[in-house]
Amino acid sequence: MATSRRTSNTSLALLLRQAAWTEQQFANAVNRAGAEAGLTLRYEQSAVAHWLSGTMPRPQVRPVVLEALARRLGRPVTHAEAGFPTRPGGAAPARNAAVEELLDLSRDDMDPSRRGVLQAGLYSAALAVPLFSDLAGRAEAVARPGRAGRVGAAQVETVRAVTDRVADILDEFGGGHARPMAAAFLVNSVRPWLTAPASEQVHDDLLAAASDLTYLTGWMAMYERAHGLGQRYYVKALHLAGEAKDHLTYCRTLRGMSLQASSLGYGAKALELADSAAAAAPSAGPRLVAFLRGQQAHAASMTGDRHTAITRLREAETALSKADSRRESIGGYDASAYLFHVSHVLYEFKDLPGSIKALNSSLKAQPRQERQGRVHSHALLAQRQFELGHLDAACATWHRFLDDYTEISSARGDAHFATLRTRIRPHHRAKAVRALSERVRHVATVKS
Repeated sequence: MATSRRTSNTSLALLLRQAAWTEQQFANAVNRAGAEAGLTLRYEQSAVAHWLSGTMPRPQVRPVVLEALARRLGRPVTHAEAGFPTRPGGAAPARNAAVEELLDLSRDDMDPSRRGVLQAGLYSAALAVPLFSDLAGRAEAVARPGRAGRVGAAQVETVRAVTDRVADILDEFGGGHARPMAAAFLVNSVRPWLTAPASEQVHDDLLAAASDLTYLTGWMAMYERAHGLGQRYYVKALHLAGEAKDHLTYCRTLRGMSLQASSLGYGAKALELADSAAAAAPSAGPRLVAFLRGQQAHAASMTGDRHTAITRLREAETALSKADSRRESIGGYDASAYLFHVSHVLYEFKDLPGSIKALNSSLKAQPRQERQGRVHSHALLAQRQFELGHLDAACATWHRFLDDYTEISSARGDAHFATLRTRIRPHHRAKAVRALSERVRHVATVKS
């Protein structure tokens, strides 16, 4: 009886050589990437050897294998390139697919039974970002019968107003409360309006408003440490902004993607995205320039480029000094945000005292209502004070962190709380730590 023989996966073997990994190193990288996606993987060299001999990884593991390779090689890796079967439904999306894909994503995000699966999605460090010129005007192919319809300027203003309200809820109560609201509104209101008859101008305005809300939803997912989900929302926001011919939201979204990459430690990717955002910006007012330059400075500092980082900081400071006093909705960029970037840059260049000073100044300039931002800033300040050896000052700052942390729902805040508990544990005999530990135990009970 004839026996079937597997064909060696020479494509995967080539990628492994390009990555300059041993089989065990490859297995370790897949295990690490899988952990981000909520998968407990314990692959060893023997598993990689089986893959190279032609055995296919499980379907749910294949994207993890591709992402591990993409991170190593610094570029996207496709199923076909790795010798894996092409995913079903791999055809190019329809020209109006962005709206339907956003509907599917948001519907799952508002469903508690699906949210855990979504949040375990994997962040792609080698994602190829669509160019604005490739996206602009694609919505013109969408059928919109009638020169005017039941959707008009009132619906556009409603989307914008809801976006502002959701942003306020995010600032005051955290993304854990705000993001489900945004997802539900995208599904129940925005999507029907986007597919209803409307004039071309109204439809484009709706796309732009929907893009802004989608960008905010991605921002919230990022803050909730659901980085794969946040990235998916960001990409949807790019597509909607391109279809609406909305340069501003497109570049704001790229800037948000840069911030996400920097928070995950991908400095070169963060700089690439920040520079792309600046290049894509329309004729920019001073506040928008400052908003973009500040992130470019942070990203450049992560790559060790001191000259570019300092230059970008100076440009941000100069631009901000020319902005009017009205707090425009350009990411809320103000003196506090600028000083936060100064603190980041100084920290990357090992100026810990300078970083702490700048972060203290940032907190003093921060609007009182931005509780979520304050939680993050106080947590970072305490960690840096602790790193400098100023235990009493760190404990005092951690108390201020707890003042706000107890009032919000925030995965990022939860992570800072876990760091706090870990840092103070070896110092339990110190007087300041004893008082803080007692409060931490109470907060942990309330939060559980």
